[in-house]
Amino acid sequence: MENQIQTTNAQSAPIGGLGAAVILTNGLLQKSDAKTAHGLIRGTERYEIIGVIDSAETAGKDAGEVLDGKHRNIPVFDSLDSAINNLQSIDYLIIGVATIGGVLPPTMLDIIKIAIENGISIVNGLHEYLSEKPEILALAEANNVELIDIRKPKSRKDLHFWTGEVRDVKAKIIAVIGMDCAMGKRTTARMLSQSCERNGLNGQMIFTGQTGWLQGGKYGFIFDSTLNDFVSGELEKAIVSCWKDTHADFIFLEGQSSLRNPSGPCGLEFLISGNAKHVVLLHAPKRKYFDDDPHWGEIPSVESEIEIIEKLGSKVIAVALNTEKCTDEEAFEYQAFYEKKLQLPVLLPIQEGVEKLIPTLIAL
Repeated sequence: MENQIQTTNAQSAPIGGLGAAVILTNGLLQKSDAKTAHGLIRGTERYEIIGVIDSAETAGKDAGEVLDGKHRNIPVFDSLDSAINNLQSIDYLIIGVATIGGVLPPTMLDIIKIAIENGISIVNGLHEYLSEKPEILALAEANNVELIDIRKPKSRKDLHFWTGEVRDVKAKIIAVIGMDCAMGKRTTARMLSQSCERNGLNGQMIFTGQTGWLQGGKYGFIFDSTLNDFVSGELEKAIVSCWKDTHADFIFLEGQSSLRNPSGPCGLEFLISGNAKHVVLLHAPKRKYFDDDPHWGEIPSVESEIEIIEKLGSKVIAVALNTEKCTDEEAFEYQAFYEKKLQLPVLLPIQEGVEKLIPTLIAL
């Protein structure tokens, strides 16, 4: 049995009600590799998250408190057996890590097999597809469970080429892009759309990665599983579909990687093909190198990134800070420093949320 979910818009995949799920991080919960898990812990409309499988170090704690100090009633277990013994019913095991190259960590494969033998379906957001592993496929068939490989590419007949229709969209299109990978782009875009709703504005988000789909995103596509010729068209299709269905005031585009990350530069598509004339830029003040790897080179200055964006015809309307490795005191110091330096609103999504940007959005 092979279950391949394609995620282009609201009509292509079910939203909500899919069942109770535990997230597998297997010791990586406190690392940026588990950003998929982090997003799901913060919220999802597609699954009910009832637990996380991590390590002895975090077992017994609340996953929300481990993540950002906020209790979310999601217990952490040190093993799948412990989760099965302590939870009433588990429908899905979600692989909650995003690895370099999308490779499945070998230590997770045995856990996945045990889950399947216990009648638990597997949701996989990595590039290494479970449905192409004969042993796993046979095991899934024998136990009548699903293997959901989110990142499997769409067939050619389902892909769209860019048409220019995005230029007819009347909503303000805002790209949420970053200075590097794992900056909080998706989280910030989701928070902005939720903040709009709380303030009587119609803000919608276009997801471009597997976690956005896992969180219940209605409009979007998996950027890095899409043939390059069709990235612009799939982006446009998602934006246009969202606009036609919702008549949004604002459409927030979840960015990927960064303009100058050498391992996979990305962002021009959002500004040019996606016609995003406004940008929220994510920056981590304490991160010096791309992906924290000196061999990949130093991350350029925020000012130089803003200069590039504005030369491309878009305007940076705010900077949002990823305050990894910062105390709260340092976070607020950086906020004040960059507001003075850049003369722009500077958001602290984790410490303060994003409500501070609402007046700027209204002014647009």
